[in-house]
Amino acid sequence: MNYTKGFILLMLFGSLIGATTAQSNQTVTDAAISKMINAYKSDSKGPYKDIRWFCKDGSTVAPQERCPEPGVQRARYKDEVVALGASHHIFLGQILSNTAHEDFWDSEYQGSRMKQYSLEQYLRANDGGWINRRAQFYRGAFQAEDEEAWGLAYLQWLLEDKSRLVGQFFLIRQSAKDIPHSGDNNTAQSVRAISKEISDVYNPFMDLRVKLHGQPEESDIQKVRDFQAAHSAKLNAELKEKLTSLLAQMEIFYQPVAISDFKSLAKKVPNSLPANGTLVDFMEQYSQARTSRDRCELIATTGLTLRRQIVNPMKSSARLALMDASIKMETMLIRESVLWRPETLAELLIKSKTLAQAATGFGYLEIWEWETLDANLIIVADGEITLKELGDDLDHLRRSVEWSAGTFRATYQEVVKRYGSFEPLANGFIDDRVRASCLLQLGSSVSLLGDFFADQAGFSNQLLGIKNQSAARGLNPGYAMGELVVTNQSPEEIEVSGDKIYVFNRPPADLKPVAGIATVTEGNMVSHVQLLARNLGIPNAVLSMENLTALLPYNGKKVFYAVSNKGTVLMKLATEMTPEEKALFAKKVRNEEKISVPVEMMELDDARILNLRDVNASKSGIICGPKAANLGQLKQLFPDHVVNGIVIPFAIFKQHFDQAMPGQGMSYWQYLKATFKVAGEMSTAGSTDGEMEKYVMGRLEVLQVAIRQIKLMPEFEAALNAKFKEAFGVSLGKVPVFIRSDTNMEDLKDFTGAGLNLTLFNVLDAQKILQGIKDVWASPYTERSYKWRQKYLLNPENVFPSILIIPSVDADCSGVLITKGVTTGKPDDNTVAFNRGVGGAVEGQASETWLLEADRTILLSPSREPDYTSIPATGGTLKKHTTFEEPVLSEANLVSLGEMAEALKEKLGEIGMKSPYDVELGFRKDKIWLFQVRPFVENKRAAASEFLRSITPVLAGDQLIPLNTAL
Repeated sequence: MNYTKGFILLMLFGSLIGATTAQSNQTVTDAAISKMINAYKSDSKGPYKDIRWFCKDGSTVAPQERCPEPGVQRARYKDEVVALGASHHIFLGQILSNTAHEDFWDSEYQGSRMKQYSLEQYLRANDGGWINRRAQFYRGAFQAEDEEAWGLAYLQWLLEDKSRLVGQFFLIRQSAKDIPHSGDNNTAQSVRAISKEISDVYNPFMDLRVKLHGQPEESDIQKVRDFQAAHSAKLNAELKEKLTSLLAQMEIFYQPVAISDFKSLAKKVPNSLPANGTLVDFMEQYSQARTSRDRCELIATTGLTLRRQIVNPMKSSARLALMDASIKMETMLIRESVLWRPETLAELLIKSKTLAQAATGFGYLEIWEWETLDANLIIVADGEITLKELGDDLDHLRRSVEWSAGTFRATYQEVVKRYGSFEPLANGFIDDRVRASCLLQLGSSVSLLGDFFADQAGFSNQLLGIKNQSAARGLNPGYAMGELVVTNQSPEEIEVSGDKIYVFNRPPADLKPVAGIATVTEGNMVSHVQLLARNLGIPNAVLSMENLTALLPYNGKKVFYAVSNKGTVLMKLATEMTPEEKALFAKKVRNEEKISVPVEMMELDDARILNLRDVNASKSGIICGPKAANLGQLKQLFPDHVVNGIVIPFAIFKQHFDQAMPGQGMSYWQYLKATFKVAGEMSTAGSTDGEMEKYVMGRLEVLQVAIRQIKLMPEFEAALNAKFKEAFGVSLGKVPVFIRSDTNMEDLKDFTGAGLNLTLFNVLDAQKILQGIKDVWASPYTERSYKWRQKYLLNPENVFPSILIIPSVDADCSGVLITKGVTTGKPDDNTVAFNRGVGGAVEGQASETWLLEADRTILLSPSREPDYTSIPATGGTLKKHTTFEEPVLSEANLVSLGEMAEALKEKLGEIGMKSPYDVELGFRKDKIWLFQVRPFVENKRAAASEFLRSITPVLAGDQLIPLNTAL
């Protein structure tokens, strides 16, 4: 039977057997991997094929033989498992002993193998051994003592390198929890896994499972004992065994901390090092601490101190001892923080701050992020605090939770996404990891603070009655009614509909129009998606993963969803809407506001390519789009901060569009006009919006293909070559350039059009530049671009693309400057969002975002984007990896951005361009380069809505609250 299973798998993966790196382009479907995994679950050898001795000289011998020198006995992987690792970088059933340290660290793939190891430990704990369900009894497959010896040597090797420790402290610390090296095991994970297994087959245990996963505490041991006694007659032998195992794990987890553990760790740290004194002082003070509060504050302070000290010069064995001490301290903190029950507002603020400080010590926040947060917190033990100050503290502490959870996502999301495609259980890994950390208690404390603030301020989210609603906060004001879609899937994998409301884990990079959106991760507030949502009044909020999970039962229900301009979030079933809420939609239909693209002033007869310095803002919508016109204006006002460039005007596009369209018997322009003429006739004849849209999209798809294949006029190509050399000093194809779409439907008075059309990065080859021009001309006719402008424009057919070509600037970092406080609404504030490399912030990345006020800078979010784009001089793009221990923007950069914002307001104001502006820019060696400026457009109807104002009471910011107020 086993031979038959093996034969089937070999047939299934025959093309992979013996695969090498050169064969890495071969594709194994997710369904095939899933089938492979299911077969291993019932295979007594799992992913392994036999047992061998692995000798020091690199040879392997049979179990009954011996190595020339002592070796390691362990299993060999099945051939298709080896092949899968070689072709797809997926490593199943990893055995640590005899694995090369460099291979497991896997630096080329950002530690993927090490991350996969942790993920598999989770899968094994939550699925009865997963692929090792039967193989866990395969004698000799691996030896615990060999795994532990390897783990000890590996972690010490890893910690020898200070730069690795500084940049990857979080990942190394998390991995140290899973890699055997000290006889410890992850009892917290075992408790959650066993409780899930019990509730999955015996539903009455569900309430206790929820308790153990959400608010675990020592008293739960007795609750489980009571449950076991009360249900004994209904439990089969397997469930009784699982409950007994659960109780054993809980008793291990909650047993008193042995200070002797820290004594043994301190012995590994030389007495001459400050870290030794830190551990000795900790043991002494912990023994003397009288309350849970005292112990929590001690752990938080010590944990952060150890994180600072671990990078000091010392042996890697000492560093590992400090890492193990940190892990033990977090376990202690989780227990003690449950017992610390604040009685006053002051104590709740102190607890929340303490847990945020601990989160930094344990790697969930970077040290600079904590220092920035801490500098803005106003937390004292007595006296009074204004309601505004309390709200500010709440905002900062909420951020500590969001940023910490973001560290998990940034580190593990790619591996989880890959595994989730063939093993859905993997999608619970990050949530499980967060719950196993002190963030569970930090989130609970901040949520309680949010409830207190909401009660004092008269604010109140209403999210379908789910728990911990205060975690939700609005980003863009607006209201909508439609079917609710709640999903953990990647947003790129979902075909969205314009009349539905979506709750995603993260915002998509390219979103088609929807009725409303909420996400667990904010992305950044000035990405193209966020700006479009803000422009169209699409309600947009950020919430917690717990909120998303709680909303899953409402998937498919019709709901009313509203976000106020102060961030209050309302969601209720449509059947529960008030008459006032229903009237919003009747009124909206009658007063639907659409605008026309102005075409009467366009100059379509002068088909000359222009130098960027020869255009300015007055030419916008006349000879070219606002992107080129405004950048030309910036070139005149800030010549040292804007590159040279060339502009291909509307007239050249129209000249080509008047050519005969192959196979249609008419010109491209006539084809487009005929398309919308028929659509209008369909509307008059009573066709549905869906029928008209299907017809139009089908025709536009044909048009796109034809434009990409359009024949460029010889005189145009000749002029382009000449103008290119004039502007850039070299011939076409000798310097890489950006090719940017620039249409007449962007940056209208009430419509931004941000990011709807194509920008090509760093194109060098001359033929690719020529093809890029055609691709950019075609981009306004994509489904996404058409649907966004159709939502707002009366004449979407009258869209004319011009093109801006500028040389590439390989920016150290880039992003967006908004000359307004996006969160505060204040015109004197500025908001900036940046990422490393080029193309920062605009594509929805998790960006470093700052609010620049007159007297201070506030970090709204750090970057949580592990990769960035770099553009080499040879053309194309490169993906590079980054870490988060340093901010993207230096203090000097922030000062420069503030100064640039003021200069823009002054100089653009003088020529009649009113602030606020949406500016794309970057730093290269600390010099600002300006890439684009456009009006910052908000949906005035949503912001001014009486209803939206009514769901957020006016904040009495100067109201005083005694800090001794009882909770």
